[in-house]
Amino acid sequence: MEHSGILVVGGGFSGITAALEAAEVGHEVFIIEKNSYLGGRVSQLNQYFPKLCPPSCGLEINYQRIKNNPKVKFFTMAEVGSITGAPGNYTATIKIKPRFVNNNCVACNKCTEVCPVDTDAEFDYGLQKRKAIYRPHLSSFPMRYVVDPEICLGKSCSKCVEVCAYDAVDLDEKEKEVTLNVGAVIWATGWKPYDVKNLDILGGGKIKNVITNMQMERLASPSGPTNGQITRPSDGKAPQRIAFVQCAGSRDESHLSYCSYICCMASLKQVTYLRSQYPDADIVIYYIDLRTPGRYDKFLQKIREDGKVLMVKGKVAQVVEDGGSGDVLVTAEDIIGGLKKEERYDMVVLATGMQPSVAGQVLPLGLQQDDEGFCNTLEAGISAAGCAKMPLDVMRSAQTATGAALKAIQTVVGR
Repeated sequence: MEHSGILVVGGGFSGITAALEAAEVGHEVFIIEKNSYLGGRVSQLNQYFPKLCPPSCGLEINYQRIKNNPKVKFFTMAEVGSITGAPGNYTATIKIKPRFVNNNCVACNKCTEVCPVDTDAEFDYGLQKRKAIYRPHLSSFPMRYVVDPEICLGKSCSKCVEVCAYDAVDLDEKEKEVTLNVGAVIWATGWKPYDVKNLDILGGGKIKNVITNMQMERLASPSGPTNGQITRPSDGKAPQRIAFVQCAGSRDESHLSYCSYICCMASLKQVTYLRSQYPDADIVIYYIDLRTPGRYDKFLQKIREDGKVLMVKGKVAQVVEDGGSGDVLVTAEDIIGGLKKEERYDMVVLATGMQPSVAGQVLPLGLQQDDEGFCNTLEAGISAAGCAKMPLDVMRSAQTATGAALKAIQTVVGR
């Protein structure tokens, strides 16, 4: 039996784009997202480059398109158990973890106010705490709270149940499994930042004032842990001397052997965050090569014109902490100047690389990954989109999503 529905694995920007492109020409689509919200990494950004506009606007438009289109169905807290079949006739089993909060939730926050348990907020990369029952972030979609079963005290506490006037909290909810029959699959599982714990010479994630580029996005975001004010994590002070370390884990055979494409532009964008808040701050960018293709080169030239931004071509040999002050000491070479020296900074930002979210995992249907975990060679009926395919920026992720949607449509209508 042939099916015209399309399964989209991943509810980030690429998955949403692909789903809507297919749904708006009449195909039923199912979005499978492992997190409790849609939007993926893009929802964590402060601004897009090069126009420096917030992503919340574009995401909200897409959320409205999802709400208004009955052809789109989505499952959060969900993962693919298996996919069997052939183009035009796939059967997918989807495992849905309990959210413990039902559709009665109005996001009143009463439950969070009484919850006694704290943990690091993964959405903010540990820069602030969250409760065991929480809303993932301010603009999360769906607008519904979720319970973290790993730290929740369960029925021995039940304070969230008692305070909820809408009977929205159900601590007895169980895992579910659904079966979907579709004609094509779009693989849009996205990316994750490379783990800084692997980067010993760059602090290994143990130095408070050494942050990642994604942590910088959260610090700069008005909805972030500091309400958009970029301050040192150790003491809340305003940084006046900041270093960016490019290729943190990328282009390194011991870590990620490839260039992650977006890191250079991301750091240049984050220079503008700092400059808007600290007009007199000194900023140093340590780089191997600066990759700013096409129109992004204009953005690079704009940053070069800033007299208080110094670009140093050379690799960083060591990053350590001055225990007394919390300052960060960076030892790096300057290839052009022929020097190697140590410099002191208030804060250091690591431009960590982009790694596929499914790197190291065995994928359904025997889907093939390259050595780094990207899915760029797929069989008929299955196409990849966004950063599941290769390192990409938001614009190019959308382009690949449109292409994947077209391939899926061709599969289901051409059989």
